[in-house]
Amino acid sequence: MPELPEVETIVADLRPHLVGRTIVQCDLRFPSLVRHPEPELFADSIVGLTIETLGRRGKYILAGLTGGDQLVIHLGMSGQLRLVDAQAPLLDHTHVILDLDNGRQLRYRDPRRFGRLLLGTEASLIAAGRMPRLGPEPIDTDFGADDLYVRLRRRRAPLKAVLLDQTTIAGVGNIYADESLHRARLRPDRAAGSLSRMSVRRLHEALREALQIAIKNRGSSVDTYRDAWGEVGSQQEQLLVYGRAGEPCYTCGRPLSLVRIAGRSSVFCRRCQR
Repeated sequence: MPELPEVETIVADLRPHLVGRTIVQCDLRFPSLVRHPEPELFADSIVGLTIETLGRRGKYILAGLTGGDQLVIHLGMSGQLRLVDAQAPLLDHTHVILDLDNGRQLRYRDPRRFGRLLLGTEASLIAAGRMPRLGPEPIDTDFGADDLYVRLRRRRAPLKAVLLDQTTIAGVGNIYADESLHRARLRPDRAAGSLSRMSVRRLHEALREALQIAIKNRGSSVDTYRDAWGEVGSQQEQLLVYGRAGEPCYTCGRPLSLVRIAGRSSVFCRRCQR
């Protein structure tokens, strides 16, 4: 699933090409991907609106439109958002096509169809239960180690599960939770509330470092992720633990262990992480 670094890469790529463009046609080839409002109303409402801003919140892509609504796109497990010329070959599993006023198309492709599109104000989407109340952005300068400590100190759940909870911290998924915990030398199954302030400071630093390095490397293409131009990222070549169960730890050489936490596979080093 694309996480914060992958979504940030896509948004940064698309922003200069989409801001100021008007949507002139909407072709919904798999209408059930639209979760709010009804697909017909979505298609009718979005035509004629201009994209005024393009940003990211957690794993969500947010396009601010004239009139105050937002086009919200969540890529799910395998979603891909690409800007192409209208004459470009149509790839399989392309489910939504937005024609722009400059003759280009914004295409949403999703082989597994777990993604979703929303239209509305942030408040209305939260009230309708279509968007969660997201936690703070871990790479924002305003989010400090003390803020993270407050969010963890009363939690009895495993640390990995709390990091995956988007209401606690926005944008972190399986890849960067594993990577951050390894950098911070913390076990994923340790109770979140058991961490000392010093351990939380290590985790805070590790989260920011893992995410910022991944953004610099344009994300991890460990499965279906591609950027807005269809190219792969390079962070998968530098992952320390994710996807490496049974392989030697780069620090101590011990084989990395695999456990399941919150329904997700978690890879860690039993010697380096405590």
